[in-house]
Amino acid sequence: MEDSPASKVYHSIKHVASILEESESTLRHWEKEFPDKISPRRKGRNVRVYSEKDIENLRSIKYLLRDCNLSHEGARKQLKTNNKKVTRQAQIVENLKQIKAELEALEKTLDEVGKMMPKRS
Repeated sequence: MEDSPASKVYHSIKHVASILEESESTLRHWEKEFPDKISPRRKGRNVRVYSEKDIENLRSIKYLLRDCNLSHEGARKQLKTNNKKVTRQAQIVENLKQIKAELEALEKTLDEVGKMMPKRS
């Protein structure tokens, strides 16, 4: 489903870097390495703004490079032959990381509550 340009939401490079927990320079590097997958629009003074599709592609690239330890060339090949599968796998990994963080936070909270409870003799 293609959005009309008027309905698209764009994000600054700083915001996208924060979402992906990567540096802005890494995003710029990936933009050069994967020009067919990442093409941020340019606004006044050449400021990059990323679409949701760009962010999805960046997540896939991050997954292939960081989680699968592929080279740039290996990642390009995977994206070319299995883009939908890679996108789905990247989303699953991202969801699992979020669940893990939530469980760790819950565990910490439960530990703190346990410390406040009176000890049984």
